[in-house]
Amino acid sequence: ESREHQDLKGSEEAVWHHRRDRERAEGDKGKEMRYKEEVNLGKKQMERRSRIEEEPAGNHKDRTRSTKPSPDKSHRHETNTVETEDYEEDFEEIDESTNEGEDEKDVELPQVEEEREALTPHRRKEIEAIQRAMDEENKRVGTAQSGQSTNSEEADWPKSYRESINTERSDSQRGKFIDFVAAKQREISKKAATKQKKRSTELLRLIDLDFSMTFSLLDLPPVNEYDLYIRNFGNANTKQAYVQCNEDNADRDIQTDEIEMCKKWTQHPPDHNGACGDPDLSQEAQDKTISELNFDSQRLTEFLNTASQVMVILLEEEQAERKSLGNLRTQTDTPSHSEGSVQLNTKLPFLYGRHISQVHFSQVQRHTMMSVHNPTMKPSAVRLDSCTIICIWNIWEPSRPQKILVYESEIQCCCFSPGKAILVFAGTAVGSVVLWDLREQASNHYHLKIGEDEWIFRQPTFSTDAVMANSGHFSSVISVEAVPSTVAGGLSPDVPLLDSEDESSGLSFQLASLDEGNAVIFSRLRPGSKVKLLHSSSLLTAERVLPRDAVKMGSMQTFQLKFLPTDHNHFFIGTNMGVVNHGTNHGLKAPPKFYRFREAEDRPVDVTSIHFCPFKPNMFLVGCGDGSIRLHDVSHEQPVAEWKNSTAGEPVVSLQWAQTRPTVFCVVDAASNLHIWDLLKNETDPVVTERMNADRLTAMAVFGDSGKQNTYSGIALAHESGKIEIQYFTRNFAVPITGEEEKLQSMMIEAF
Repeated sequence: ESREHQDLKGSEEAVWHHRRDRERAEGDKGKEMRYKEEVNLGKKQMERRSRIEEEPAGNHKDRTRSTKPSPDKSHRHETNTVETEDYEEDFEEIDESTNEGEDEKDVELPQVEEEREALTPHRRKEIEAIQRAMDEENKRVGTAQSGQSTNSEEADWPKSYRESINTERSDSQRGKFIDFVAAKQREISKKAATKQKKRSTELLRLIDLDFSMTFSLLDLPPVNEYDLYIRNFGNANTKQAYVQCNEDNADRDIQTDEIEMCKKWTQHPPDHNGACGDPDLSQEAQDKTISELNFDSQRLTEFLNTASQVMVILLEEEQAERKSLGNLRTQTDTPSHSEGSVQLNTKLPFLYGRHISQVHFSQVQRHTMMSVHNPTMKPSAVRLDSCTIICIWNIWEPSRPQKILVYESEIQCCCFSPGKAILVFAGTAVGSVVLWDLREQASNHYHLKIGEDEWIFRQPTFSTDAVMANSGHFSSVISVEAVPSTVAGGLSPDVPLLDSEDESSGLSFQLASLDEGNAVIFSRLRPGSKVKLLHSSSLLTAERVLPRDAVKMGSMQTFQLKFLPTDHNHFFIGTNMGVVNHGTNHGLKAPPKFYRFREAEDRPVDVTSIHFCPFKPNMFLVGCGDGSIRLHDVSHEQPVAEWKNSTAGEPVVSLQWAQTRPTVFCVVDAASNLHIWDLLKNETDPVVTERMNADRLTAMAVFGDSGKQNTYSGIALAHESGKIEIQYFTRNFAVPITGEEEKLQSMMIEAF
């Protein structure tokens, strides 16, 4: 009977599980109906219990073991704890829904038994088979789901409640097989996994994984609309082509409002109303504006001259850089001392075939240069073959000369005025001194049109021909020098070099000229006049030579005339005896009287060039006809330094100091060689020697400006072909170096 009761209980549990699943699907509507049915089942259960109590005791004990509610089960679990131990850690816990379900089973049991009695034996077997299959499936599903859902919930339950629940579960699981080997194996596997996880965590802290390697698993470019259209509707080898026809040329008319326009002017300063030409200005306002205007034609002319000169210079620089500089820098024969060069345009009709004898730069306007072109023997279309031409150049405008000066005779020497380059003085072969005033209007001079260009040839403003018949020169003038005004035997610190305003106000300067007859004549500008010369005084330098020297070496000749830059009372004259005479215009004689070679005896050598240092005015260079070069100090007769074989015995044609470096000077000899000295690097030989045999050199002049913003320096070279080349020095020869003046001072101290 107990076995039948157990089978009945199993079938009842299967039916109950089936009903519970059906009730869950029905939703909230069936909850009230189930509540009423449970109440009725409860009443029937009470009646059923009263009948069961009347059955035999043995059967009653078996039935109560299977149908007793969960409180009896907990009691029974307490009595059987001696037989087996609780191993909750080795098994999964069962969901509380199982216990609740058992309670519900007991409530529904009377009704199930009534239904069981009504079934046939064959039908009961089928139901039992179905119930066993459903029970096994529900157990598998319930065990997997309840183990996961209850673990997290039971962690929050009180300890006493969890113990009671575990006790009920262990009672319900009694009779199952306990696998101690599997539990131990799981424990060992868990410990090994924990150690491996700990080791991997520690290694990941020390190891940096490299994710730089990327691989493209699939590269599928997008399909444009055209390819998609062709793939779906066209052929594989066809493409769509577009042809434009006149249908696309459509005209559209739009209507807009007419734009109203009016003129607006701005004026600064605002007090000059209508100066910009307001068309709506009244006549009264215009008359008032015109009456208030201050016309200054002189200032306007000066502004236009200055502005036009700036614009011309900019255009000339651009043209020179594009044509000359760019081409010359690409050539391989560029001199080592030059970083670029510019050629002045001497290919003019009136300069064709002329020999250039001299080039000079203004000491104030460093960019202004003059070139002397001797008369030519070749006939030309221009009637100026027998005249000497002097061209005034601006080296920033190489395309054409600024002024063109002419004279009927040969010019031996020339110079600029000591201030601005507004006057040009020249000594001629006929013994006259002439000057040109560059400020004169062009309309006062001769105009000549050659080809498409019109040229202005300026005649001398003043000449001493037949004016100073008794006090002038009777032989060729070989040197002229402009002497600035001096105060108390020295250059006045308060009176700067003359400018146009000082000269026009009557402040005059002296002009010294030296002729072949050893006569020095001092002339000055007439007070109140700009261009007239008056005789001031004269000196005869031949009387300064001792009689014994004259008998021994013959008559003395003079070639060069220079004045001390710091005191224009002292003059220096180069002679044909290798010595430089020293004298004064007035006052006592100053020692030394002569500047000689280091040898005790003088020798007949021409002094061809004298030049004072612009940085140390008390030191000057002397170039001689035997190729020797001497460095003198004005207070000593013997030279500070002497170089005898610097030009290999070739006569020195020209010698000048650099304008930006105290220890650099340039020398041109008769063999057309250019020597550049740098005493800071080498005291015995030149650092650069350039041979120009193809087109020989005839004249040389050094220029430069040591301004803070733009330091430049270079040399102008005149060639035998009539070409004038402006070469710019590299930074090694242009930029000043610390200690150069100290070097000259140390050389003088060592010499004396």
